[in-house]
Amino acid sequence: MDNDDTLLVERDPDIVTMTMNRPPANALNNGLVRRLLDAIRGLSAQASPPGIVLTGAGKRFFSAGGDIKEVAGLEISRPRMREFHALLCEMERYPGPLVCAVRGYAVGGALEFLLHADYVVADRACTVGFPEINHGLLPAAKGMRQAVRKLGLREAQALLYWGELCDARKALEIGAISEIAASADVMSRAVEVCTHLRGKDQKLFAAIKRSLNLTGQMDDASLEGMTIEDLSAYLTESSAADARARFLSKNSGKT
Repeated sequence: MDNDDTLLVERDPDIVTMTMNRPPANALNNGLVRRLLDAIRGLSAQASPPGIVLTGAGKRFFSAGGDIKEVAGLEISRPRMREFHALLCEMERYPGPLVCAVRGYAVGGALEFLLHADYVVADRACTVGFPEINHGLLPAAKGMRQAVRKLGLREAQALLYWGELCDARKALEIGAISEIAASADVMSRAVEVCTHLRGKDQKLFAAIKRSLNLTGQMDDASLEGMTIEDLSAYLTESSAADARARFLSKNSGKT
């Protein structure tokens, strides 16, 4: 385990667990955002990036979002927001699976993490929302765009305009989380999901993830270029060729 004051990292060959560790609420201060950014960038640069399970220490908070005590003028807030934006970009572009394990509150910037994850396992005490409008703040523009993308315009408007929080049932209904598990099972289930996704052909997984997350920002010519580039992920790789051969063999007797 790699320990520091704000982020605990446990590693094995295929899965890395990152635990935000700023009691009592795991608020996202500059140091924690920078640690997450550096850690995810480092893993992304590996030849075979592991799956990531992101969680928060304790049972009441995944994270209460940005540390409002650090909002102290433009000179401090500008670089802080730039690093937070960069972190969301790294999460979105991370080539391996990124799963959030949520117990309790995941609000503000923490909800933006959920919206940039590939899968979210939450307990019944999970509470999500964007309370910033009530606290004299704004979410990151990238996070607001992602809220529209993942939740739909009307649900995003409801969360952002009113600033009210919603429970796990509502979060599941609108798509802010993927499933609900017992609090004691949240981590094990998140690791199970991440391990399953990490077991897929990782070049194909990365290509699908990139297409799902980035194609809405691209023109038709760029989409064509991405499609052609992705051919190599499945036409030249032996694992993908073996999968196609198994499929054809399995179905040859059905025609």
